Amino acid sequence: MRKHSAFSHEIIVHINEGKDGTKEWIETQKDILYTFSKENIGICMALNQCRTLASADYLVYLNDDMYVCPGWDKALLDEIKNIGHPFFFLSSTSIEPAYTGNPCVIVRDFGGDPSSFNESGLLQKFNEPAKENWSGATWPPNVVHKKIWDLVGGYSIEFSPGLYSDPDFSMKLWQAGVRLFKGIGSSRAYHFGGKSTSRMVRNRGYYTFISKWGMTSSTFTKAYLRSGEPFRGELKAPETGASLRFKNWIKRLSAAWKNSSSP
Repeated sequence: MRKHSAFSHEIIVHINEGKDGTKEWIETQKDILYTFSKENIGICMALNQCRTLASADYLVYLNDDMYVCPGWDKALLDEIKNIGHPFFFLSSTSIEPAYTGNPCVIVRDFGGDPSSFNESGLLQKFNEPAKENWSGATWPPNVVHKKIWDLVGGYSIEFSPGLYSDPDFSMKLWQAGVRLFKGIGSSRAYHFGGKSTSRMVRNRGYYTFISKWGMTSSTFTKAYLRSGEPFRGELKAPETGASLRFKNWIKRLSAAWKNSSSP
């Protein structure tokens, strides 16, 4: 982050377990604040803990398997200045080594882990191909004003350790009146992908989302946020057809059964 940022940032790290020497290294870095848990508490609780230390106006969230590209933060700040109000949610554009079905990312392979990372290749070509701004900001790296974060209560711990917590946070923003969900094509970060989630016990976030909001996360990201489509301004609530309403009714029944049968 320090290497390719245009500005100095208040860096806050949450350390889960820290058995690999991370905590000892962080303690030598005078410009990094941190929170710590002896057990892996997951993304939701970790982010909420980090918020307690943050003093800047804008909160930027990155996963621990991301590498920001030159100018990533300037592109976000320029957009914030153009917006002129705090009711927004912005995302950088991720570059990932393999296609996972996410229409918002750029697929280019510069390595699947730090040991195989082709840093020089990425730095030469991170801005290729060109990508226009897109709709549906949900995934990190993302930025939100701290007042809006506090308004919706941060990340919901019922999604701990974290699966489906990103679309849930976006839905909470939607419920609070945010309609500007914008991905910035010129702000980019390389995402190794799935290195943290592969080490944790997975929650039933898919069904939790349905039970909480009455629809699937894909209905929300596709129909409401228009995820991956070219950005065309503030979003409006969609007209959902009978078939989609019926699908979500079936999904709600399935979620209720799953929840009632869970141990």
